[in-house]
Amino acid sequence: MTGVDLLAYADRLGGDLPRLRALLGGPLRDFAGVHILPFFVPFDGADAGFDPIDHGAVDPRLGTWDDVRALAAEREVTADLIVNHVSSDSAEFVDWLANGEQSAHDGMFLTFDTVFPDGATEDSITAFYRPRPGLPFTAYRMADGRRRLVWTTFMPTQVDLDVANDRARAYLRRILATLRSGGVTTVRLDAVGYAVKTPGTDSFMTPETLEFVREIVAMARDEGLRVLVEVHAHYTQQLAIAPLVDYVYDFALAPLLLHSLGTGTSDRLVEWMRIRPQNAITVLDTHDGIGIIDAGPSGDRPGLIDQGEMAAIFERAAVATGGHSTVASVIPAWMSLPHQINATFFSALGADARSYLLARAVQLWLPGTPQLYYVGLLGGLDDVALFQRTGQGRDVNRHVYTPDELEVALASEVTRAQLALVRLRSTHPAFQGEFRYRVEADGSLDLEWVLGDERATLAVSFAPEPGFRIRLAGAGGQLTADSVPALAAL
Repeated sequence: MTGVDLLAYADRLGGDLPRLRALLGGPLRDFAGVHILPFFVPFDGADAGFDPIDHGAVDPRLGTWDDVRALAAEREVTADLIVNHVSSDSAEFVDWLANGEQSAHDGMFLTFDTVFPDGATEDSITAFYRPRPGLPFTAYRMADGRRRLVWTTFMPTQVDLDVANDRARAYLRRILATLRSGGVTTVRLDAVGYAVKTPGTDSFMTPETLEFVREIVAMARDEGLRVLVEVHAHYTQQLAIAPLVDYVYDFALAPLLLHSLGTGTSDRLVEWMRIRPQNAITVLDTHDGIGIIDAGPSGDRPGLIDQGEMAAIFERAAVATGGHSTVASVIPAWMSLPHQINATFFSALGADARSYLLARAVQLWLPGTPQLYYVGLLGGLDDVALFQRTGQGRDVNRHVYTPDELEVALASEVTRAQLALVRLRSTHPAFQGEFRYRVEADGSLDLEWVLGDERATLAVSFAPEPGFRIRLAGAGGQLTADSVPALAAL
């Protein structure tokens, strides 16, 4: 990938695939690629499309595969391969419930007995890491009256695949082939960190998981697809998985920037800049919450920030959101803190535009492929009403924009300033050159790209108050911007 990517739901930004394409050909034309969040049948299920009934079909309310191919003819398209589960309403699962061992899909779904054929102790069961409260099983009744405990890592209606089973593997290969024929160039492996259950471990990003990642990457590359892996985990696990795939997310950047903006220090951010993977998709916000666990400790492994510093980030977000982020954020089983802040990044900063644009500028200056989430691009604040209606904490950051709201947001200073940063990153020659950075004695940073006489420099300071200055030099002349209005005017 080159340039900057947009991350969006087709229905929540444009309304459908043709209108999303129109936006990308118009006011959002400087984005080189787009990750379209699940557009399969149905796009509006219990988990906003991450619970597909038919992973191989475009929901006709959004468009067709021809619409996806039309987008792909103009820019890179990323789509999700939902590795861990399918909907309990999928044809495969419904057939298995009806026909049991006689089903063509028998063995495709993970049951308690598959993982624990000889039974399990309380310690064995509670060792598993789950990003939700409670145990990862749901009881389903077969047509003959038998009761089965099916693994449901996320929601009771999201039934886990047994990724070691040949029938599950065949299903995943079929979906990969369908995505490739639809014009998709990169697949994101959604929830792959949970896909392999290994008794005696927490079954999250274990050596067995990494082996499966190698196998699913090989399947994708057989189809000519690039692979982006999604893992919210200790930063060392990101470093371990980065060489196995084409892209990883830099999920640690967001909490480290929140830490720097909250404390006025940069040392933790600088340490991450020193070791972070270069094949990263850089993000501040996504369709999920703001991952704080990604920079924190895990077991006896220290983090880039410690437990107290993690708690302080949550506390500052709670103050900034009037306590709402605490209500919306979920504490996983056996944990003392949420692993994500359910809030928009702008809300977590108390809608302070200067701090927000400082963070966005750092994101776009770091090596990797920057990706902007549609709510963040549009300066969105928490959609409390949507959360209250659905009860899903992540919905605070999944606003459905009406055409009038979209027009207003695109004209706002915060959005115009971000689009200017996207344009700079996409078009200034310096970003094709060498990246280097310098830490000043007061902890302020200079991030610079250099290609011959072309230079793009970002100076940022976190204390005594957040500040930034962008300096551009080269054949196109010189330019300086050190405020949100100055950026918006570019």
